[in-house]
Amino acid sequence: MKLAILSRAPRAYSTRRLRAAAVDRGHTVKVLDTLRFGIDLSGDAPDLLFRGKQLSEYDAILPRIGNSITYFGTAVVRQFEQMDVYTPNTSYGITNARDKLRATQILSRHEIAMPATTFVRDRADVLPAIERVGGAPVVIKLLEGTQGIGVILAPELKVAEAIIETLHSTRQNVLIQRFVAESKGRDIRALVVGDRVIAAMRRVAQGDEFRSNVHRGGSVEPVALEPAYEEAAVRSAQIMGLRVAGVDMLEGEHGPLVMEVNSSPGLEGIERATRLDVAGAIVDYIDNQVAFPEIDVRQRLTVSTGYGVAELVVHRGAEMVGKRLGDSGLRERDITVLTLHRGTHVVPNPRSSQVLEAEDRLLCFGKLEEMRSMIPTRRRRTRIRKLPKKTWDQPV
Repeated sequence: MKLAILSRAPRAYSTRRLRAAAVDRGHTVKVLDTLRFGIDLSGDAPDLLFRGKQLSEYDAILPRIGNSITYFGTAVVRQFEQMDVYTPNTSYGITNARDKLRATQILSRHEIAMPATTFVRDRADVLPAIERVGGAPVVIKLLEGTQGIGVILAPELKVAEAIIETLHSTRQNVLIQRFVAESKGRDIRALVVGDRVIAAMRRVAQGDEFRSNVHRGGSVEPVALEPAYEEAAVRSAQIMGLRVAGVDMLEGEHGPLVMEVNSSPGLEGIERATRLDVAGAIVDYIDNQVAFPEIDVRQRLTVSTGYGVAELVVHRGAEMVGKRLGDSGLRERDITVLTLHRGTHVVPNPRSSQVLEAEDRLLCFGKLEEMRSMIPTRRRRTRIRKLPKKTWDQPV
């Protein structure tokens, strides 16, 4: 395949290893400076320029988008997507992962365990927010930060309040997060490629430092993950829309607590700790998937007038509970079930013999009017106060 690595740091360890792994496998590979692209929307089809000249055709790209160029970098990745060039990490996934608040919101929607987190802006809401996550000590995080930069441990309530007030005064947005004391300055970095963890290491902070990042002087050691940790890492990466990701987790009392999903994980620490060819595994995965570029399924399926995608919930007491999917009557109503979600388990392309249970969530494609009739009407409490009687008769 012909592969482009989008990176502004061709001499960085990760970039060099990825390039070498691709060359060793007989692929054609180029390292392209992300900022030297131009997005051409003047023609009949989406196109890209590189250093002012039309870009040649590529089979796949591997984005290594730095924090400082997220907006332009994801625009370039999005343009490659419009040109049907495969990327393991979509522009949507990179954007999700780069914003800590957005990432936390998305993961919490899918029941991923994380340290208790709040986000407030008004000064009067700061102290109640700190109490909601368990009180001091508390971790304060800038929304956009990397390598442990912008992560502060406030040992006392007043200190936390002063730090947050100072950051807000400089127009910085921060997350307030529970300090997981039982982690004892340790965390786990799992490197996810596709649907499995290919390498994992434990990072341990040095001295009084609570941040375990390698860039903060933390030591690393290989670790064999328990199934719960591996499942949390893979699900988190997939939920975010990433097929190559570094997932950072704390070792909580009741299992893994996901802290962050990194769309451009560094390879040096984990390759040296595990002695595994992580770069080669990434290149092999891209090679196997290159024929399947990312598709915006909702966009493609809603082109036909009157048809669309919707999620239907099998509510308790519904007629479908206990019935086989083939006997549910959905097919007769021109509704096709694409996936069945049962808790954290996903059944893709479920068979007609699949028995439906209460609280199953069905991702469906079909006639919007038919699916709309199957969604319960939302009862919302009116917030409009009624006018007193004969108001119009009263003098002004």
